Amino acid sequence: MGSFRAPTAIVLAWLVLFEGFLVAVNSTAFNYKDALAKSLIFLEAQRSGKLPPNNRLSWRGDSGLDDGKLANVDLVGGYYDAGDNVKYGLPMAFTVTTLSWATLFYHKELKAAGELESAHAAIRWGTDYFLKASCRKKRLYVQVGDPVQDHQCWMRPENMKTQRTVLQIDSNDPGTEIAAETSAAMAASSIVLRGSDRVYARRLLNKAKLLFEFAKSHKGTYDGECPFYCSFSGYNDELLWAATWLYMATKKPVYLEYLQEEAISASVAEFSWDLKYAGAQVLLAKMYYEGEKSFEMFKNHADSFVCSVLPDSPYNQIYISPGGMVHLRDGANSQYVTGTAMLFSVYGDVLSHHNQKVTCGNQQFDGSRLTAFAKQQMDYILGKNPEGRSYMVGFGNDPPKQAHHRGASVPKLSADAMVNCPMSFVNWFNKNSPNVNELTGAIVGGPNRYDNFNDKRWDSSNTEPCTYINSLAVGVLAKLASHA
Repeated sequence: MGSFRAPTAIVLAWLVLFEGFLVAVNSTAFNYKDALAKSLIFLEAQRSGKLPPNNRLSWRGDSGLDDGKLANVDLVGGYYDAGDNVKYGLPMAFTVTTLSWATLFYHKELKAAGELESAHAAIRWGTDYFLKASCRKKRLYVQVGDPVQDHQCWMRPENMKTQRTVLQIDSNDPGTEIAAETSAAMAASSIVLRGSDRVYARRLLNKAKLLFEFAKSHKGTYDGECPFYCSFSGYNDELLWAATWLYMATKKPVYLEYLQEEAISASVAEFSWDLKYAGAQVLLAKMYYEGEKSFEMFKNHADSFVCSVLPDSPYNQIYISPGGMVHLRDGANSQYVTGTAMLFSVYGDVLSHHNQKVTCGNQQFDGSRLTAFAKQQMDYILGKNPEGRSYMVGFGNDPPKQAHHRGASVPKLSADAMVNCPMSFVNWFNKNSPNVNELTGAIVGGPNRYDNFNDKRWDSSNTEPCTYINSLAVGVLAKLASHA
C-alpha cells in the first residue's frame, strides 16, 4: 500500500507533555474573527423583549412583552441568563460589566474585526433594561420570572405561559451585591458609550452613582435569587468593583478615597459573577503602574491571583485538567476558563506595556507568559483539547449539538400554541437529537475535570450556556483575532 499524507493544515496534530500527561491536540489555527462574531450573536439569542428589525436569528421572536406588569412597571427587555426564561439581575449586570470592559480595553481590536457596533448594541440592550429596573428611587428590580415554575416547563420564551414574578430590593430588603454590580455595569458602559451618545452615557453614570450610594448605605445580602444565584462571597467584592469603575468613569476624589480608605480587598484564585475581587485588582494594578502608588496592595493581590492560577507557579492553587483547562467546579465551568483568560489577557498587556513581571516565590512571569496562558485557555474551548472538539456552538470541529437551551431545542410555534408543560419534556427536552435551532456562538458549560464531555441536553453542567461565559470571551477573542 502506498502511504497517504493528509493535508497538514487541516489534520496536523502534535503531542504535548502537560503536567505529566501526554495530550493530543489539534494544531490548526483557529478563525478567531469568526469565533468573536459568533460569540456576540449568542448574546442576541438571549435577548428578551421586542426584538429589533436587524435581529440575526430567524428562530427568535418577541418575548416577555408584559414583564413588570405585576409590579406596575415596565421591565420589558434585558437578557435571559442561560437556557431558561428567567431574567436574573446579578448575572445580567455582570455580563454587561465584563462586556463593557472588553469593549473598552480592546476597542481597537473590536473595531478592526468589524464587531464594535455589535458589542455596543449588546451593552445597550442591557443598559436600556437597567434604566427601567432602576427607575424608582432607592429601589431596584432584580428579577423577572419564577424559576421554580419556569423549570417545570420546557418552552421557548416566545410561548411561555409561566408567571412573570417581579422581585426587588429596596431600603427594607437590601441587596448590596446586586445594587453594586448594577452600578458597576452602568459606570463601565457609560465610559464605552460616551463617545457615541454622551447624553445617554450621562444618564447611566448618574444612575451608577445613586446605586453605589444605595449599596453602601443599605448593606445586606439579598437571597431572593437563591438557589440559582446565591452570593457566597459577600458584598465587599462588588463594592470594590463598583467603586473601581466609578473612579475610572469620573476620576472624582470621593471614589479614590473610598478605594484608599474603605474598600476591602482579598487574595483570591477565582473571577466570576459571584467573586469580583480579581477583576477590580487588575484594573487597579493598571492604575498603579500608571502612577497611582496608593494602589500597591491591589497590585499585589492581582499578582497573587496570577500566582494562584498559573500551573508552573510554586503557589498554584487551581486544578488544571490533564488537557490544560482551568477547572474550579462542574456546572458552567467554562466561565472560569474565559474569566481567567480575560484577566490574564488584560494583565498580560498591562505588564508588557510597563515592562513588569509577576513574582511568584523564586519564579517570575512576564506579560507574554500571561498572554500565552490566556490563549491556551481560549484555544481549549475552540478545539485544542483532548476531545479535539469545539465547545462553541456552530464553530470549529464537532461543536455541541444539544445545548441545554429552551429556545434552541423547541421548534417555532404559533403565538397561540397551547403549551403542555409535562409533555414539553417528552417532546423536546428528553429527545436525543440535535437542537432544531442552532444557538450560534454559545459557549457551553464544557467538560469535567478529566476533559470528558457529554453532549446531551439533560446534562446541563456540560451543555448549558450562560451570557457571562461569552461576555468574558469577547475581549480575548478580539485580541487573538487582531494577531491572527
